[in-house]
Amino acid sequence: MKNLSAVIGLMLFGLAARAALPQPDLIAKIYFAGAQTIAAAPSANAFTNQFTSPEALAFRTEVATKVAGWLAGWLPANLNTPVPDGAAKLRPLFDDLQQSEFLLEIRAAAGGRPEAAIAIKLAPGRAQLWQANLKPFFTQATFRSSAGWFIFDSAPALMGLGDKLTKELAPPPADWFNLDINWPRLAQWYPQFKELGLPETEFGVSAAGQQLKIGGRFHFPDNLALKLAPWQIPLNSIHSPFDSFTAVRGFSSWLPTQKWASAYQLSPVPNQLFLWSLPGAVFPSYAAVPVPNAAAALAQTQQHLQTALLSARSSDSLISPVNANLNKDELDVSGVPFASVRARALTEPTGQFLFAELFPNPPNGLPLPPGLISRLDTKNLVFYHWESTSERVPQLLQITQLGLMLTKHKQLDGKSAAYRWLQKSASVKGASETGISQSGPAEFTFLRQGPGLFTAMELFTLANWLEANNFPGFDLTQTLPLPAQDAPPPAAPAKKPAPAAAPAPKGSH
Repeated sequence: MKNLSAVIGLMLFGLAARAALPQPDLIAKIYFAGAQTIAAAPSANAFTNQFTSPEALAFRTEVATKVAGWLAGWLPANLNTPVPDGAAKLRPLFDDLQQSEFLLEIRAAAGGRPEAAIAIKLAPGRAQLWQANLKPFFTQATFRSSAGWFIFDSAPALMGLGDKLTKELAPPPADWFNLDINWPRLAQWYPQFKELGLPETEFGVSAAGQQLKIGGRFHFPDNLALKLAPWQIPLNSIHSPFDSFTAVRGFSSWLPTQKWASAYQLSPVPNQLFLWSLPGAVFPSYAAVPVPNAAAALAQTQQHLQTALLSARSSDSLISPVNANLNKDELDVSGVPFASVRARALTEPTGQFLFAELFPNPPNGLPLPPGLISRLDTKNLVFYHWESTSERVPQLLQITQLGLMLTKHKQLDGKSAAYRWLQKSASVKGASETGISQSGPAEFTFLRQGPGLFTAMELFTLANWLEANNFPGFDLTQTLPLPAQDAPPPAAPAKKPAPAAAPAPKGSH
């Protein structure tokens, strides 16, 4: 499932000379206005659907329980402070983090040791609970209350973050939620984050009428060396109306650095990608990559794919044999149940393309809307995504569940809290639009507006993440029950001892 992180990674390409991060010692900073406050706002319908519905509450409860359990093991291991019943101490604090307004900040102090501080609005009784339950983990911490705020500082002798927090909360931020997280710094304490390769990320969430608005920036540690050539769109093959459309460019320097992509590398490396899907009961989804020689790219794809399939067969990592057969200008992937997977060399007035389809592309349809074409003309745009999440989620579920089954990974349980939350989150109609542009030598700016916070792929990723075998890792390997052992044959019944001979009657001699 590492390729799921690659979907996110296509938005984040960074290379070349050194650039300064805005806050190099920052690890994470989070502000949340509190679910109670947000739910009372007149424009909170979108937030309520994804975060305070009964399905969302069940999902949040399960996430809080799992995070508390993991953190109860991670903190003692890294702070060298064993805490009996640590999960039970941490778990009730996560209920307050979901309901109450708070500001959390974590920074790397001199010497590299992190200092964490939080200011959270709590009733006196809850403040006492926080102090009692956090003290065993942080023996040097300070706890105090001020004007309804409970302030915790894990190591005030280092940086004194706690004293700064309440000043930043007057007045409170305008956004409902703000996040600034330095992934490379965080990976020093949780190495699994290195696999994502994400830069420092900051964004805020606010209301936009009855929709949510998410805006922010990616700060890269290195200056970017992107080739933003004009969009080369296969206009004759992309039909509307569709339920999702994605365009991304500028990744030709980033892609060769990714280990997961090395086995499928085309030469020359592509620099643009288009993805789209059409409404339907099945899952008609398509991809197009501009290439200088489509026939050569198709032959390379067949060779790389067949090598990967043979490797998967030898390792028994597929449920059935899958083959990639090349006939002239068409590549047919056989053996995938319930789907028709093909790729072909495509020539259009705008150029040559490597075109892939999951179910045949209908020959007729409406052209791309003029508004979409003009949207792609945005200066320095590197990523654009439009979708109707309520239509895309059922379709994406079919595709991803099929992929998980085919590769012997655990499918998302339809009875789980995560699955029910995903379905509820996607129930609101409306379009979501996301754009990411290069706004500086080492900076991307992004903006999203829609009926919910997450896209269909993000919802699916979060739901599966909760169900991962090694949460907060992302191992979805199928764990099959051990085969029943043959029962040993029943033991032969013990032979009964022969009855003792009856004593001879007296006088029988």
